[in-house]
Amino acid sequence: MAATSIAPIVVAPAAFKGAVSASAAAQAIAAGILLAAPGTETRLVPVADGGEGTLDALVAARNGRTEGFTVADPLGRPVVAQIGLIPGETAVVELARASGYERLTEIERDAEATTTFGTGQLIRAALDFAPRRIIVTVGGSATNDGGLGLARALGARLLTADGMELEGRGTDLAAVATIDLTGLDPRLGTVAIDVACDVRNPFHGRDGAAHVFGAQKGADTAAVARLDRGLAAFAGVVMAQTGVDMQAIAGSGAAGGAAGGMAALLGARIVPGAELVLDAVGLAEALDGAGLCISGEGRLDEQTLHGKAPAAVAALCRDLGVPCVGLCGELRLLPGLVRRMGMVAAFPIGRELVPLQEALAATEADLAAMGASLGGLLAGLG
Repeated sequence: MAATSIAPIVVAPAAFKGAVSASAAAQAIAAGILLAAPGTETRLVPVADGGEGTLDALVAARNGRTEGFTVADPLGRPVVAQIGLIPGETAVVELARASGYERLTEIERDAEATTTFGTGQLIRAALDFAPRRIIVTVGGSATNDGGLGLARALGARLLTADGMELEGRGTDLAAVATIDLTGLDPRLGTVAIDVACDVRNPFHGRDGAAHVFGAQKGADTAAVARLDRGLAAFAGVVMAQTGVDMQAIAGSGAAGGAAGGMAALLGARIVPGAELVLDAVGLAEALDGAGLCISGEGRLDEQTLHGKAPAAVAALCRDLGVPCVGLCGELRLLPGLVRRMGMVAAFPIGRELVPLQEALAATEADLAAMGASLGGLLAGLG
């Protein structure tokens, strides 16, 4: 087949969770494009929004590297988890690597028993590399400890009214009477910490960490109520000691309140994860002169419109005048919402009706096939 002269295509998908990483998805789509339209310039820019896969996307886009460390999983067992180190004196800590729900079997998930202690260990490990900035991504957590565990790993002491020291699990929230921060790692004062997340939930209450996310972390109705009371009580202690109102910070309920804990106790800044990633990977620069951008993730639905990576990609494409097409395993958006998001069209990639596990296994092949379809269409139109 003759080479084509169509404009460059930017391939910027997020991960298709349970199937392929963002990087693998981008490679599959690009392979399909080149099969149908040889010679087409494809610019691969895997993206994420602060959830699982953000570390890989940032490391890949910035030619960074990873380093592994033995830390505690959500139940305190030793596991090996990685941090990312990228040029510009930036370290990336992905909470899910140490404290994610995928570290646990379904029967082990218990939001009152789990802790972010291992994530604090990863932050401490990152400090050893003397970064100027640490990006902490908080999607996929198995925890609802308000950041108690990670603060304790970084040197904070959590004390009851009787002076007993707590471990920093979800069940400890209501018992905290004093937070002793005098032992915090002093290196925290030399680094900017950005918490990247894709939700805006408050710390506690009906829309807070426990009520919205507790059930998926193993909390029944009674446990959700206990955790929410604990988050409210802990927020009161923090307010009294530091003057920081965690409830007023948008996104403080992310990762079971770990985002709010980092904001209040470590001076971190909570930022929209998708925007942070798109800026870090240089998507705007990649779109310069492009004729099309292809994004997507496992499911495109109304949640996608609220801070997810494909929506952020589509919005940037609209601003820059580059048509954007979405690919997904499951499409739950009507055409009007697809266009409102900034995409010109969205397509499910499945080529036949099969059970879920078979569909997941076929994701790379289906993405390549869809890439070939789009590449062939553009070549034909060109």
